[in-house]
This record gives sequence, C-alpha cells and structure tokens, in this order.
Amino acid sequence: FPVTTAVRGMLQRNTLGADMLKRLRVYAGAEHGHAAQKPKVLTFDAKGNLKIG
Repeated sequence: FPVTTAVRGMLQRNTLGADMLKRLRVYAGAEHGHAAQKPKVLTFDAKGNLKIG
C-alpha cells in the first residue's frame, strides 16, 4: 500500500517507529471492524487539497 510507505517515511527510524508501524492498520475497501469509531472518508480534489466527509 502506498499509504503504509508514506507513513513509514514519516516515522522515526528506531524501535519506537517500528512499533508504531506494526500497529498501523490500512484497509483496501470500505469494510473494516472499526464502525463504532465512526471514521470519516478522506478524499482529494484535482489540486491535491484534502476534503473530509
């Protein structure tokens, strides 16, 4: 996943960063087990601006 690679590049290069990356969960589709947390969809327009919702 490109998201995992991007997050890896932003984390510290030590054991703390490695532990944080282990806890990262990226889902390919809309189905996931975190519906109770009410996640929001993130989209980008043509200019690359972030739109939430």
